[in-house]
Amino acid sequence: MSHVGDPNGRAPRIVAAIRTAASVRSRSVALLTTGVLALPVLLTGCGSADSGTAAGAAPQDIGAAARQNVADGGTLKWAVDAMPQTLNTFQADADAASQRVAQAVLPALFTLDQRGRPQRNADYLESAEVVQHEPKQVVLYKLNQKAVWSDGREIGAPDFVAQWRALSGKDSAYWTARNAGYERIEKIEKGANNLEVKVTFAKPYADWRSLFSPLYPKDVTGTPDAFNDGARTTLKATAGAFRLKAADKGKGEITLERNPRWWARPTKLDSLVLQAVPRDKRAAALAEGSVDVAEIDRADADRITLAERDKGQAVTHGPAAAITPASALRSWAIAHGAEDDKAEAEQEARKESRAAIEKYAREQAGLRGFAIRKTLEPAYTQLALNGASGPLADERVRRAVARALNRQELAEAVLKPLGLPALPPGSHLALAGQDAYSDSSDALGSQDEKEARALLADAGWTTDGARQKPKQDVAKAGSKADDGAEDSEDGKRRASDNPPAAGNHPDDEGTYIVGDDKPGSSGASGTHVLAPARTAAQQQAALRRQARFFDADPAEQAKKDTGKDTKTEARPKGGAPGAYAPQGTAAPAPQGGPLGKDGKPLTLRFVLPSGPGSESLRAVGDKIAAMLKGVGINTEIVKVADDSYFKDHIASGDFDLALYSWPGTAYPATDDRPIFAKPEPASDGSLLVEQNYSRVGTDRIDQLFEQAAGELDEDEARDLVRKADARIWAAAGSIPLYQRPELVAVKPSVANAGAFGFAAPNFEDIGFKKPETAHNGSANTQK
Repeated sequence: MSHVGDPNGRAPRIVAAIRTAASVRSRSVALLTTGVLALPVLLTGCGSADSGTAAGAAPQDIGAAARQNVADGGTLKWAVDAMPQTLNTFQADADAASQRVAQAVLPALFTLDQRGRPQRNADYLESAEVVQHEPKQVVLYKLNQKAVWSDGREIGAPDFVAQWRALSGKDSAYWTARNAGYERIEKIEKGANNLEVKVTFAKPYADWRSLFSPLYPKDVTGTPDAFNDGARTTLKATAGAFRLKAADKGKGEITLERNPRWWARPTKLDSLVLQAVPRDKRAAALAEGSVDVAEIDRADADRITLAERDKGQAVTHGPAAAITPASALRSWAIAHGAEDDKAEAEQEARKESRAAIEKYAREQAGLRGFAIRKTLEPAYTQLALNGASGPLADERVRRAVARALNRQELAEAVLKPLGLPALPPGSHLALAGQDAYSDSSDALGSQDEKEARALLADAGWTTDGARQKPKQDVAKAGSKADDGAEDSEDGKRRASDNPPAAGNHPDDEGTYIVGDDKPGSSGASGTHVLAPARTAAQQQAALRRQARFFDADPAEQAKKDTGKDTKTEARPKGGAPGAYAPQGTAAPAPQGGPLGKDGKPLTLRFVLPSGPGSESLRAVGDKIAAMLKGVGINTEIVKVADDSYFKDHIASGDFDLALYSWPGTAYPATDDRPIFAKPEPASDGSLLVEQNYSRVGTDRIDQLFEQAAGELDEDEARDLVRKADARIWAAAGSIPLYQRPELVAVKPSVANAGAFGFAAPNFEDIGFKKPETAHNGSANTQK
C-alpha cells in the first residue's frame, strides 16, 4: 500500500513532542494511503474466504504449502518501497523495509498470529511468564539453549540489559524514537543460569510481551555511538533464519542469505533479496520479472486481472483506450496535412502514443499468470476531524459530521468488490478477530441525517444563520462568552493570557482544544490553550450521563435501572446518551442552501493528496463530501502534494477533515495511547499533540489508557481498553471507516508468502513450490 510520508519531519509547533510521539512501535508511520482505496471494478477469484473466520475478519492468503512441498534452494525477490535508511528499528527514520530485515535476521521473542495475538516464539524462548506480581512485577524469560548470535555468542542477559539501557530514555545520548515499556523496567539480571533472564518492573506493565522484539545484540545497543550509527547500514551480529549478506544502494537491494548457525528449521530459500521498487513502478517490475512478490495498489491489481482476461486478444485498455475511430482519423488527417508545423507535432505525438501502447501491451503480457493474494490489512482508514479550532472545536458539529456518514456504504465501496468482509470497524483500538475487539460505535451512533441536522441546529448552524449579517464579538459555538475563546482578537488574547494548567479539569469529558488560526492564516500566534467545553446545562448533563454509561458495569446498571419510573426521553437506538442533540431540539425542516451562523457559512476544509496514486482516495473523499452536503455541511476540497500531505498538513494541523490510516496492534494500551492522548499546552504556548493529530482528547481517556497499561489481569485490561474506545467514539475526533485491503502480486509458484494480515512471515517455509504443486499456487489460501 502506498504510504505518503512519515511523521519524522514534524512541524515546529510539535517538535517538542517527538520523543513521546514516536513511542509507538512501527506506528510512527501514519499510513497515509493513496493507492489502496478501491473502486468497484474488476478482481475476482483471487482467493477464498474462510467461513469460520470471525465476523468482519479475513484469513491470510499466502499460497500456503506444506514444507515438504516446497523446493530447496532458489532466490526470492521481494519488492520494498525504498532502501532502508537504517537497520535499527528503534530510530526515527526506520521504515517498513527496516522492519522486514529485522523480522528475517533478528530475534523476536513474541510474534503475532493471524488474529493479532502475541505468541511465544519457541525458536528463542522455552518460556516467558510473570512469576511475581507483588511487591513488583517480575517476568522470567527462559531462553532456548541453542539460540546464538551469528558470531557464536549465546543470546543472554547482557543483550537484554544493553537494550533496556539504550531504550529506557534515561540517557539522551541514545537517539531513540521510542521507549514505550522500557521506561517501566527497574532492573534486569541473570536468573538461575545463563539461559534465564529476570526482568523486574518499577511499575506494572501489561504489555510486557511487546518488549525485546526485535532484540539487538549488545554490540549494537551497548554504546550510544554503536546504537546511533553502527546499525544504520550493517549489523555486526544477527540471530535469525537469514543473515545479512550485502546492502547495495546503487542497485537498491538488500541481500539476505541462509544463516548457517540457525538452530531451527533451515530456510528453504538460499537467499532473499529485498528490491527497492517505487509503487508506481511495481507493475513494470513484475512484468519484466525483476521481482517475484510485490504489494500493489488497486490499479495494478486490475491490470493483472485484465492481463489474464485478455490472453490471446488485443489490448484495448490502457493508453489504447483513449483512441477512438474518430480521434484516429483526425490524428491521421493532421499528421498528413498541409500545415507542416502541426503535421510534425502530430507525427511525434503519434509516435509517442504507439510507443506507450506497445510498452503497455508488453507489460500486460508479462503480468499474465501472476496471482493476487488478498486479505484485510491490519490497519483502518479513518476520517480525522481537527478539533483544535473552527466549527469542529464544537463536539456537536463533530458528532453531526459522524452521524452524516454512511460508513457501511464506504466500506462496501472499497472492500465488497474484492470479496473481503465489508463491515466498518467498531473500534479504534482493536480490529475484528482480535480478543480486545468490541463494537463501541454506539457511543456515537450510526448514520442519521435528521439527528445530524438537529445537532447542527443546537450548535447554532442553520440556513437562517447563513443569511444573517455577520455579528461582532460573538463567542464561539457552545462556549461561554466570558470563559471561552472568542472569534474576536480580544477573545484570543484573553484565552492566551490565562492558559489553564494541564490536567486541571476534574471532569473534562467536554473539554475541547481551541487556539489560533491554522498554519498559513494571518495573525496566527502559535499559541494553543485548553478551554472549557460548552457549558449549556443540557449538554453537560448529557456528557455526565454518557460517562456513567461507559464506566458502569452493564449488570449493575441494569439493577439500578430496574423499577425506575423514567420520564426522560428514551434514547434512540444506535447511540449512547450524549450522542444526540438535547431533548426538544427539532431538526430543521429540509430546505435548500448551506448552513451558517451569524452570516458565516459552515464550510470545512477537506485536505486530500493529489498524487497519481491517490485517485481512489479522492473518490472516497468525494463520497464523504456528498454525504456531508446532505445535512447542509459544505466542504472545500484542497488537493496537496503527496510528499507534503502529512508533514505540512496532518502533523501541523492545517486541515479540518483528512483521510489517513493507523495500523492495528496487539498492544493498544501502549501503542494507541499517543494517538488519542489529550493534547497539552507547552510552556512556549505551542500544543504538544504527540500523535493525536485530530487534537481531541480528554483526561479520562488518558487515565483509562494508563490503567490498562498497568493492569496485569488480561480480562480487566481489555475491559479498560473498551471503555477508552467508547469515550474516543463519543469525542468524535476520528471516525474509522473501513479496514484496508491488502493486495499482493506473486508468482503462482511462490509458497507461503503474500497477504499475511496480522501474522508475521514464517521465513523458514517461504520458497518455491515443487513442480507438481506449483500449478495450484493461486488457489491455496491459509485457513
